[in-house]
Amino acid sequence: MKNTVLMALLVLTGQWTLAQYKPVDSESSLKFTIKNLGFGVSGSFTGLQGAIRFDPAHPQDASFDVSIDANTVNTDNTMRDDHLRAGSYFDVKNYPRIHFVSEKVVPSNKKDSWILSGKLTIKNHTQDISFPFSATASGGGYLFKGTFSIKRRDFEVGGFSTISDELEVSLNVSAKQN
Repeated sequence: MKNTVLMALLVLTGQWTLAQYKPVDSESSLKFTIKNLGFGVSGSFTGLQGAIRFDPAHPQDASFDVSIDANTVNTDNTMRDDHLRAGSYFDVKNYPRIHFVSEKVVPSNKKDSWILSGKLTIKNHTQDISFPFSATASGGGYLFKGTFSIKRRDFEVGGFSTISDELEVSLNVSAKQN
């Protein structure tokens, strides 16, 4: 009887239809751009992990719980990358992962586009972020694309250095069904 009631609740709420996906690190990219002394510096991270629940017909039930390996920061400059891994920047020894958990997904006014809101945690500092993203069906999953800006000082990254406070992050996340 309990199983029947549970199944009925899942069917009525639509929870049973929401597919689960896993990000594929080797097919994804997370890139950032920031100014340093007026010049643009770009970099990337890898080590994407997590779980994504998504159905474009039911965005209110979607969830994203993903993280990246902070130690993989790559700006194509070994000295700079080692500096970024140090305590005053990402402090990868104490905070090995950068983590995002969604709180809400709502449709935007563009086709195949939504607004994702959630909590981004870097170095144990959590901030609310919200940004538009697109989802394109691709090979048994989705390709999620989005761009957002954050202020590094909100996460105590870099202190008072020559780099800009604001940086832009671009995501291209390939996710396949579990």
